Amino acid sequence: MFGSGSDSGQNHIGVAGTVLMPTRFVWPYGGRRVLLSGSFTRWQDHITMSPMEGSPTVFQVVCNLTPGYHQYKFFVDGEWRHDERQPAVSGNYGVVNTIFLPRESDAIPELFSPDVPVGSNMDVDNDFLRLDAVPQISQAEIELSRQRISAFLSTHTAYELLPESGKVIALDVNLPVKQAFHVLYEQGISVAPLWDFFKGQFVGVLTAIDFILILMELGNHGSNLTEEELETHSISAWKGGKLRINRQIDCNLNSYSRSLVHGGPYDSLKDLALRFLQNKVSTLPIIHSSSPDGSFPQLLHLATLSGILKCICRHFKHSSSSLPILQQPICSIPIGTWVPKIGESSGKPVAMLRPNASLGAALSLLVQAEVSAIPIVDDNDSLLDIYCRSDITALAKDRAYAQIRLDELSIHQAIQLGQDASSPHGLFNGQRCQMCLRSDPLHKVMERLAVPGARRLVIVEAGSKRVEGIISVTDVFRFLLGC
Repeated sequence: MFGSGSDSGQNHIGVAGTVLMPTRFVWPYGGRRVLLSGSFTRWQDHITMSPMEGSPTVFQVVCNLTPGYHQYKFFVDGEWRHDERQPAVSGNYGVVNTIFLPRESDAIPELFSPDVPVGSNMDVDNDFLRLDAVPQISQAEIELSRQRISAFLSTHTAYELLPESGKVIALDVNLPVKQAFHVLYEQGISVAPLWDFFKGQFVGVLTAIDFILILMELGNHGSNLTEEELETHSISAWKGGKLRINRQIDCNLNSYSRSLVHGGPYDSLKDLALRFLQNKVSTLPIIHSSSPDGSFPQLLHLATLSGILKCICRHFKHSSSSLPILQQPICSIPIGTWVPKIGESSGKPVAMLRPNASLGAALSLLVQAEVSAIPIVDDNDSLLDIYCRSDITALAKDRAYAQIRLDELSIHQAIQLGQDASSPHGLFNGQRCQMCLRSDPLHKVMERLAVPGARRLVIVEAGSKRVEGIISVTDVFRFLLGC
């Protein structure tokens, strides 16, 4: 029978000597506390699932399972649930989900493909691909794939991105910035469009980078901004340029003077994708007005490149052979940012930090390197965790930002502040990290990046988990569109 015992936090499951297969389980329907149990835990132990970065309603965990047939179920806020969208059977424990893992790792079902978050007990050694067995793709085949993807994007609109139901949060520009970031934290979001009541229109976007710049300004001894002034300092004052931040910092995301980059529901997906790439934004408000002059605008959705990528994956799911580029391993095509090998000329370096580096150093690197995340590695450059721009909103909890010094708080401590104190896994549990191998085919990388919140994958070496590079959803679109 199902028990209500304590969490085991155990995801190394199998008999000694048996080959284990990293398998990702996902609960995408929200909840405060989500646990996983199944035949692989003898229906006795519960495995804690963690919310994905940027998507607090999607919980996941990776378990190392033996090949064969398994049953499982989710324990959500004290109630046993199953995923109605996945294979299920009725048995001794009611309706339970099922999964079959064949011995050949390449035949693992897509939903449970081993996109293994990093942790000390995660293993990706069974996911090798012989690169010499992969036929080289010609430039003509690359262009053919690009043309077919471009044709699809050109004939489908942003309307297809709109969910059947949901909520979109907007903030008034006269709201104090302190209150605004508390809203972002409490709602589990890192971006919010800005509404100007007097202009009657949306005028900008408040993002995590704004909070980063504000914290850096607060930590500046020569700053005119104090923590007390955040009580009354409005978003419009911040965005209007009353704060004189170092003009050498070129950060497009916090520019209030330029017009809002947005889209309409009938804009093509290709136009939206190009708008993302050209303006270097991560979120695009979808706004509609039935008036010719654009008055009384309605905010319908916050579009992301991940959402557009999901449309591509869904459309070509059963006709992937028409896109020969999708079968190519990512190391064989010009995509992503890679750590240069010895003797190679270095291009754009991969920004990495040790866990004892200061939070101030991490924030400065996020701004100056114009990246959205930084891998946290050990002395061997093996992946431990990742620090993202969106993690900064966690400092709004209990006004933590007012009680710390950026140069004294380590990244290790900063991540710990944002984690659930009741988590049994400890700091570097790995559930926040999304990673892949250099041998992974492009279609597998695209499927993982199409998951809400998975904006980038860290490319690691099998076994050692040494960081080899990073591939983002932006990288994928630049390659697919030939930008």
